[in-house]
Amino acid sequence: MIQRLCVYCGSSPGKRTEYTEGAKQLANSLVEQGIGLVYGGGNVGIMGLLADAVMTQGGHTIGVIPTALLEKELAHQGLTELRVVNSMHERKALMAELADAFIALPGGLGTLDELFEILTWAQLGLHQKPCGLLNIHQYYDKLISFLDHMVSEEYVKGLHRSMLLVETEPQKLLERFRSQG
Repeated sequence: MIQRLCVYCGSSPGKRTEYTEGAKQLANSLVEQGIGLVYGGGNVGIMGLLADAVMTQGGHTIGVIPTALLEKELAHQGLTELRVVNSMHERKALMAELADAFIALPGGLGTLDELFEILTWAQLGLHQKPCGLLNIHQYYDKLISFLDHMVSEEYVKGLHRSMLLVETEPQKLLERFRSQG
């Protein structure tokens, strides 16, 4: 059962309104299902929008932010909980500990870093929690294609590639997570 979902996402809203609309849809799904949000603790971009959308509907939010970003005044001050850590490494470890599953929304290098670290941990057997991509407006199509290429070139096993579930709608991705449990 998923009580808390960790969402990796951008500190920018991105170019397309579809990305922010997808984040709002995910927020709706989380609140409807009583799932709390764990995320990077920021007040900007899709991160801030997602947290605001969850909180507006009465949902539970936990932000995890390193001191360096707190000092830049990027922390969201209205969260249910804001946990401050010393480093990005501590941030990722605590987010992983707090969450029962992981989703990446559109984002940049930090989003990919967090996604691939948690996916690698799954590959190594360090956790058995579901991992997914919310492929809004085909944002991740080329990444998905590259992951499949890695399998065909025998750098990634098909079993490990299948650990990353991909859907275009939040509700469907959460349903697939539940069916794995």
